[in-house]
Amino acid sequence: MALSINTLAFAYLVSATLFILGLKGLTSPATARRGSLYAIIGMVIAVIVTLLSPEINQAFRPYAIIVTAVVIGAIIGITVAIKIQMTAMPQLVAMLHSFVGLAAVLVAIGTFLNRELIGALNPVLMGELAAGIVIGAITFTGSLIAFGKLQALLSSAPVVFSGQHWLNLALGIITVAFAIHFGMTGSYFSLAIVTILSLALGVLIIIPIGGADMPVVVSMLNSYSGWAAAATGFTLQNNLLIVTGALVGFSGAILSYIMCRAMNRSFISVILGGFGVAEGGEASPMAAAAEKGVKAAGVDDAVFWMDNEGAKVIVVPGYGMAVAQAQHALKEMMEILESRGVSVKFAIHPVAGRMPGHMNVLLAEADIPYDHVEEMDEINPEFANCDVAIVVGANDVTNPAAKIDPSSDIYGMPILDVEKAKQIFVIKRSMRPGYAGVDNLLYYRDNCSMLFGDAKEMCEGLAGALKGGH
Repeated sequence: MALSINTLAFAYLVSATLFILGLKGLTSPATARRGSLYAIIGMVIAVIVTLLSPEINQAFRPYAIIVTAVVIGAIIGITVAIKIQMTAMPQLVAMLHSFVGLAAVLVAIGTFLNRELIGALNPVLMGELAAGIVIGAITFTGSLIAFGKLQALLSSAPVVFSGQHWLNLALGIITVAFAIHFGMTGSYFSLAIVTILSLALGVLIIIPIGGADMPVVVSMLNSYSGWAAAATGFTLQNNLLIVTGALVGFSGAILSYIMCRAMNRSFISVILGGFGVAEGGEASPMAAAAEKGVKAAGVDDAVFWMDNEGAKVIVVPGYGMAVAQAQHALKEMMEILESRGVSVKFAIHPVAGRMPGHMNVLLAEADIPYDHVEEMDEINPEFANCDVAIVVGANDVTNPAAKIDPSSDIYGMPILDVEKAKQIFVIKRSMRPGYAGVDNLLYYRDNCSMLFGDAKEMCEGLAGALKGGH
C-alpha cells in the first residue's frame, strides 16, 4: 500500500511539529521526558510513512532489504542501550554523530553512482552531493577523534604543530575547489579528492582541542551532524529530513555558542578547530602553591561543618561523580541535611563532565529536585555566603588558575567561585590532574581540605555519619 503525496506531506508536517515540540520539551529538565516522548512519536510516524511512500513502495517491494537493515540496527541499538553506562554516554553520543556523518557520505556517493537516479548532470544536485560529502566526512572523522579522546584511546591533550591553521585553510580551499569541479563535471577523481580531504579535515579540526573543551566539541559535532542530515535530505528530496537536520544543526550551533560564551572562547575558533591551547606565560602560581601541600580531612570533619541548622551547603558535581555513580548517595545526604534545616544546592558548570548537560542528566536520574540545581551564573554569587562547598570529582571547572595563571591551558575559562566558600571539602581519589591535565590551585587554599577516596563511598560515608550523629 502506497500513500498519496498529500497524505505523505501531511504526515511529515505532523512529524516535524512533534520534533519541534520535542526540542522545546528538552529545554527544561521538568519537561524533558515529555519532549523525548514527542520526538519518539514523531520518528515512528516518519519511519512508517516513509516506508509507505510511493518511491520506497515501488523500489523495495517486498521491503526485504529495509527490514533486514532495520532488524540489524535495532538489535545493535537495543544491546548498546541496555549495556551502556551513564559514564559512557558522551562517547556514545560522539559515536552516533559519526554514524550520521558516514550515512551522509554514503548516501551522497551512492546517489552519484546511481546514474538512473540523477540522469544528466544537474549542477544543483551535484552541489548538494558535494555538500553532503564534505559535511558528512568532517563529522565522521571528527566524531571518531572525539570518541577516541573521550574513551582515553587518544591523548586528551591538544595536538598542535607549526603552521597548523594555514594547513587547515589550504586544505579547506582545495576541498572547495575540487567540490566545485565535481559539481560541474561529475569527475570521479574530484569526488575521491573531496572525500579524502574532508576526512582529513575532520581529524585536523578536532585534534588541537584540549580535554577541558570536549563538551563544546560534542555540541559542535552535533550541529555538524544536523547539517549533514539536512544535506542528505536535499539529495533524497526528503523535506522532513531537511527540516529535522536544520533543527539539529541550528540547535547544536546555538548551544555551542552559549557554551563558548560561558567559557570565554571564540565561537568561530571552535568551528575552525583553533582553540584549546593557551599561550605560554611566565612563572606559574602553581609552583608556590604546591610547596604548601594539601590538608587531608575525614568524614567527621565535613559533617562538623555541614550539620548545623541554617547552614548553606553547595555541592559541585563533576566527572568523578559520574564515574563513581555517587548521585544517589548525594541525594540521601541532601535529604538528611534538609531535614535538619540545612540549605543544599547543586552548582552546575556548563562544561562539567564530558558532554552538555552531563551533570543535569545524572542528578535528574537520582530524582534531585530541579529547583535545587543552578547553573554557574546563578550560583556563583552565592558562594561568598556559603558555609560549606562539597566538590565531588570536579576539577578544571573549579580551578582558580583559570583566573590568575596566564600560563595555564584553561586560562580565561569562567569557573565556579568555589574558593569563596568559608570551608571547602574536595572528594577525590588522588591528586591526579583533571581531564585538561592541569593541577588545581584550589586544593592548596587555606580553606580547602581533601577527602581522598571513591566518590560514592565518601558520599555514603557522609550520609551514614549524618545519620549516626542524631
